Order: sequence, then structure tokens, then C-alpha cells
Amino acid sequence: MDRRDMLELLNEVATGVTSPEDALAELHADTVSDLGYARIDNARGLRQGVSEVVYGAGKTADQIAGICHAMLGAGQRRILITRLDAEKRSLLPADLDLAYHEDAQLGIVGGIPEPDGNGTIVVACGGTSDLPVAEEAALTAEFLGNTVVRLYDVGVAGIHRLLAHADEIMHAHVVVAVAGMEGALPSVIGGLTAAPVIAVPTSIGYGANFGGVAALLAMLNSCASGVSVVNIDNGFGAGYQANAINHL
Repeated sequence: MDRRDMLELLNEVATGVTSPEDALAELHADTVSDLGYARIDNARGLRQGVSEVVYGAGKTADQIAGICHAMLGAGQRRILITRLDAEKRSLLPADLDLAYHEDAQLGIVGGIPEPDGNGTIVVACGGTSDLPVAEEAALTAEFLGNTVVRLYDVGVAGIHRLLAHADEIMHAHVVVAVAGMEGALPSVIGGLTAAPVIAVPTSIGYGANFGGVAALLAMLNSCASGVSVVNIDNGFGAGYQANAINHL
């Protein structure tokens, strides 16, 4: 259970939707749920503001289902599953009521909450090929309670496409800039806004792109101030960091 869930539960008690006894039962969860193959940190949401997220790659569908059921049983109301491929999603039980976003390989249990961040997060990507990573960032930010504006296929090869959205970029609270190839997009955006810019290199590009290393190094060497960089293809990390900034 995270802080948002706790506030929702307390409001439900205050308005009579939930009885104090039921609320107490929901709050009375072990700090750690030991499933043998996973040890779930049930108190992380109260410590950090965001409950545990399930990383789907490398886990079986049965393990993912078991982890999700344990989280729900401990009072967590929403669950984000990253790197969940379509095959594993098809094997998950229907009682999880999971919404699946195939492009981003994200599964969401419990829906997306109403946004309560301080402003807007803009997620911009260079090209259509960068969409899976951009959508992972955008959906992660929305799942964590943020208003997200998507600006897709606005790469510097046709910079007029980006400049047409200068107003949205200038008024953003945080910008996530996703790009492969030479990775120039974050530097250009960094010159258009006073907001923090989180750069996400993608593995999109030809041989000399080296699977995203060229874009990563370009972003690390950005001449624009205020640009930070996450790992290659790490849309989740960018969306999470943007959320933290937007809720300060």
C-alpha cells in the first residue's frame, strides 16, 4: 500500500464506505511476504511513496500471478508490471483484471488513478521506432498519478515538428526526451525549457549506434544544462523519476 492508497482508505472510513474494522484488516499486513521465489516489500509504498513494481522479464507467468495476488492480499490496490510480453500476459489468470499495453509491454492491475502531480509531464520521442520506450515512460508516469502530454515523432531530422509544440514544452513541469540514432533530441529540448529534462537513449539505430551506446554517450555529453540521463531503453526509470520530480 502506498500513500495514495492509504489516503483513499482513510477517506473511505471517513465517508462510511469502509468500516474501521475492514480498514484495520487491510492495514494489518506483514512487512514482507515471503513466497519462496520472491520476498515482497509491503511497506515500500509508505516509505517511498510508490509500492513495489513487478519486473516481468525472467519471471514465469505463475510467479508473476503469485506476486500480484500477494500484493493485493497485503492491501496494494494498483500494480504495475513492466517488461511483460504478450505470451506471459495470455497465461495470467483473469481474476487479476489486468489491462495490457502491448507496445510498452506493461500490465496494469487496478487502473490508473486521477492525477495529483504539480504539473504536466511531457514525453517526447524522436521517431515512431522509439514509441515502445516512450509509452513505457508515459504509462509509468500516468500510473503514478501524473498528467502526461505525448509528443511523438518530433525528432531533430524535421525540427519544425518539435518547434510546433514549443509552448507545451516550455510549460511542462518535467520533460522526458526519448531518442535513438544520434540522440540529439534532449539537447534541443533542453534549450527550449526551464524544466528538468530526463533523456532516454534507445537501442534504435544502425550499426554505429552500438545498440544505443552512441545515443547514451551523446546524451551524457549534452551541451544543454539540466539534462539527466537514464539507461538505454529504460522508459520505466524515466517515468518514475519524472513522477518523483512532479510530486516534490
